[in-house]
Amino acid sequence: MTSVTGNAPPAAIVLDQVGKCYRLRKHKTFLMHELLARVRGIPIAHDEFWALRDVSFSIAAGESLAFVGKNGAGKSTLLGLIAGTVYPTLGTVRVSGRIGALLELGSGFHPDLTGRENIYMNASLLGLRKNEVDARFDRIVEFSELQEFIDVPLRNYSSGMAMRLGFSVAIHTDPDIMLMDEVFAVGDQEFQQKCLARVAEFKAQGKTMIFVSHGLEVLRGVCERAIWLEHGKVLADGPLEDVLAQYSSHAH
Repeated sequence: MTSVTGNAPPAAIVLDQVGKCYRLRKHKTFLMHELLARVRGIPIAHDEFWALRDVSFSIAAGESLAFVGKNGAGKSTLLGLIAGTVYPTLGTVRVSGRIGALLELGSGFHPDLTGRENIYMNASLLGLRKNEVDARFDRIVEFSELQEFIDVPLRNYSSGMAMRLGFSVAIHTDPDIMLMDEVFAVGDQEFQQKCLARVAEFKAQGKTMIFVSHGLEVLRGVCERAIWLEHGKVLADGPLEDVLAQYSSHAH
């Protein structure tokens, strides 16, 4: 566990005994049958799935950290909790600072709106006012390299184009904390390098950055610390190379 004491930077993110439970229906039911059951006070059978259990850690301001683990380990749920798009069932999550998040391709986008309209909608969800988006609009479009498609509905974009737009909006919100979930998995090599260069700038500026990626070489280039998750629990938390070594030996 990374402690925040003495002259250490203040904590940007603190999770204290956090658990997240999802209720899953045991059987598929028709909506009308479910409504009737509720009216009659008949309980509907559910299974509980704990995506996270008793997770506690703190992340210092300016720290670069990676969540590693297999699919379904709870990494994306953790990012959602930090972003505020998911709420804990148990425990508390405290975040200090503006968040820029790219949690999944197209999150915060609407397929029937144009790239231009989606920039304004997504930026507003990330906390920018219209006049702030106006001032940054040209830079957002320029970085995304989508000038020719900015007035085309998003449903006509490829997944790589949507990623470009989402990444560009997120980095231009001037975040204190940047959350990135498999950002570098889509898109051409040249644009990935452009994104990595911007991430390096953020790191030099003392931004707090959290990554989820199966590309371990990418993580080695930007992170000093890692948290290994397995079945919703923290198995290791420490220097990146130490945690990756434990994770890799376990995976094989």
